[in-house]
Amino acid sequence: MKEIEYFVQREVLDEIRLDEVAQKGTWSVKPRLGERVKESLRCSGPRLKHILLSWIPVLGWLPRYSFRENAVGDLISGCSVGIMHLPQGMAYALLASLRPVFGLYTSLYPVLVYFIFGTSRHISIGTFAVISIMIGSVTERLAPDSNFIVNGTNGTETVNLDERDAYRVQIACSLTVLAGIFQILLGVVRFGFVVTYLSEPLVRGYTTGSACHVCVSQLKYLFGVSPARFAGPLSLIYTLVDLCKLLPQTKVPELVVSLVALSVLIVVKEVNACYRQKLPLPVPIELIVIIAATIITHFCGLTDKYYIDVVGEIPSGLKAPRAPDATLFSKVLGDAFAVAIVGYAINISLGKTFALKHGYKVDSNQELVALGLSNTVGGFFQCYSVTSSLSRSLVQESTGGKTQVAGLISSIIVLIAVLKIGSLFEDLPKAVLSTIVFVNLKGMFKQFMDVPSLWKTNKVDLLVWLVTFTSTILLNLDLGLAVSIGFSMLTVIFRTQLPHYSILGNVPGTDLYLDTEKYKEAKEIPGIKIFRSSTTIYYTNAEMYLEVLQEKSGIEIGKLLTAKKKQQAKQKRKQEKEKKKAKKEEKKQKKAVKHLANGTFSLKESEISKRKVSEETNGQRQGNGVALTLKETTANGLGNGQVNWAYQPDTTMSESDSDSDTGCHGDESITQVSHHSDEGKGRACGSGTHSIILDISTTSFVDSVTVKTLKNIFRDFGEVDLEIYLAGCQACVVEQLETAGFFSESIPKSRLFVTVHDAVLHILNKLGQKDFMLDMSCNTQM
Repeated sequence: MKEIEYFVQREVLDEIRLDEVAQKGTWSVKPRLGERVKESLRCSGPRLKHILLSWIPVLGWLPRYSFRENAVGDLISGCSVGIMHLPQGMAYALLASLRPVFGLYTSLYPVLVYFIFGTSRHISIGTFAVISIMIGSVTERLAPDSNFIVNGTNGTETVNLDERDAYRVQIACSLTVLAGIFQILLGVVRFGFVVTYLSEPLVRGYTTGSACHVCVSQLKYLFGVSPARFAGPLSLIYTLVDLCKLLPQTKVPELVVSLVALSVLIVVKEVNACYRQKLPLPVPIELIVIIAATIITHFCGLTDKYYIDVVGEIPSGLKAPRAPDATLFSKVLGDAFAVAIVGYAINISLGKTFALKHGYKVDSNQELVALGLSNTVGGFFQCYSVTSSLSRSLVQESTGGKTQVAGLISSIIVLIAVLKIGSLFEDLPKAVLSTIVFVNLKGMFKQFMDVPSLWKTNKVDLLVWLVTFTSTILLNLDLGLAVSIGFSMLTVIFRTQLPHYSILGNVPGTDLYLDTEKYKEAKEIPGIKIFRSSTTIYYTNAEMYLEVLQEKSGIEIGKLLTAKKKQQAKQKRKQEKEKKKAKKEEKKQKKAVKHLANGTFSLKESEISKRKVSEETNGQRQGNGVALTLKETTANGLGNGQVNWAYQPDTTMSESDSDSDTGCHGDESITQVSHHSDEGKGRACGSGTHSIILDISTTSFVDSVTVKTLKNIFRDFGEVDLEIYLAGCQACVVEQLETAGFFSESIPKSRLFVTVHDAVLHILNKLGQKDFMLDMSCNTQM
């Protein structure tokens, strides 16, 4: 392939020049708060229509429904999904510790509500294993069998099943209504993005752990035993242990029924999967097994002969709506919120998957409202919480379903079953329903294959998956969800707290600056350190940013400042000594003059006069010499404000050595120090570094801690004569820095450059290194 070349010729741009060249505007594109409030309160025909279509989506698509294109597919799909609703509704009701008929109700009313308010065209709303087991854990915790024991005949104790089941229905309905209210409120305040905090590994790990709970809860029907009820952490382990103890009491007839039904379901479902392209419709094996098992049990009298546990009475007809028991809200508050979040997470993930596949958009906030209304309305009609089912949604899509008309048709089939043929399934063995649950868990158990896949791709996501799965297994569904969300948040925090820091080097002949540890051709520019963090700098990692900057650049600012202060203190002491010494010399000269003037030597008057004149002349010359020394000392000492003492190689000179310098030797040492200082200016501890460029192109926002950290970097490094520059700052970050008062006379905007290359060229031009600049031309080959 032929190499593509490009040439760039432009001036070096700092932030001030960029604003001029690009004509940065000060206007605001967003309307003001008052304007937005005024607009929201304005009422007009088009606005009213838009509000109605956004809140009631069926008004938008149903009038444009194409019977020619969609009717046949929706009819076939609706019938297929409706047939699946019947066995799954009854089976999943057992998971919720409710009678099977309430599973049929749950497959009816919420589907109709979602038809009106939902935005996904392909998902099938109704009962789902994970939500059912979450409801079941609450109903069994608040309404255990031990609360409904009554004295039977012959002094035996029995459980009042009717009273227990009625109270469990109240609990389930109250929880469902409260979960629906949570979802509606979150949708109204446009809080649909909350599901983004539930990552895919978390959701898949949680549903896999929930599948294990579902599996264990159905084992009692498979073996025909009655284990004790356990609640709280490790309840799954205790239940498994109790089941193992009860295995010798297994009812063989129920085990045989379970194994036969399980074998038939597995074989036919595998055939459906293998020949799904050739079969016009999947074989409704679940419905066939239910019908066959009911007929065999009824006509062979298996209930009376072998005491097989059956579904029991299924009342025909629909029940009148009833308000939930509001006194139970306080007891199920946390569980309702967990059900609301998990149900929505499953629903929106499936909805977006199908929307992406078929090219339409799903409104996440409207989905919250639709699911919330489905739960709230369903709760008044004795339904429990719903969400979308993967197995039914796949059937609805694969059999030609194009719109939610398929859901409407499936609910009509369920309605017919509830009104007319529901009572025919009274002799259906519960073991058969449990096998249907087992078979439908296949997709969830396949998620165990995520472990080797995540091991190869992302070990942090694998850790989230494993922690979520383990906490769900050991701590139960509610606590497990809370722990997994907390751990997932911690991984995000740790990733931003421990980013990758690097020193960048220039690739010769290009304007590219890459990590010198990963790219051999990336070479550091002499005297310039370019430092970059892989993530945003904010309060959790600001301190580490400063520490790693010093480590990577090889400049320990604390030691340099300490050394500078020591050197300044030594210089001050030397100056004071010189002053004291000069004063002593002056006093000596004055005493000598005075002594000579008052001498008692027997000399002639003329000789005495001459000697006086001579002594005074000598005294003046010596006094002038002292003054000159002081002047030179001051000129070579602290009077020169440009001396950088932190860079002196003799900062470790002992106190005794400095104190021993006297007389003219003191003057020589000061001159010598000043000479070395000028020679080593701009070199930090002999490293040769004179400039540091901070590449903050990865920073998306700054907080007060970040601003303070950057100010400290400019101040501290500036005190040791190191120039600091910023590069690659986004426009929004520049505005935040301006608002925070970051820029000042000591930190002008001219220190902020568009790219790292602009900053490097500016520094080299400032130092007059024209030759090196020529080697860094922007003639880049690709």
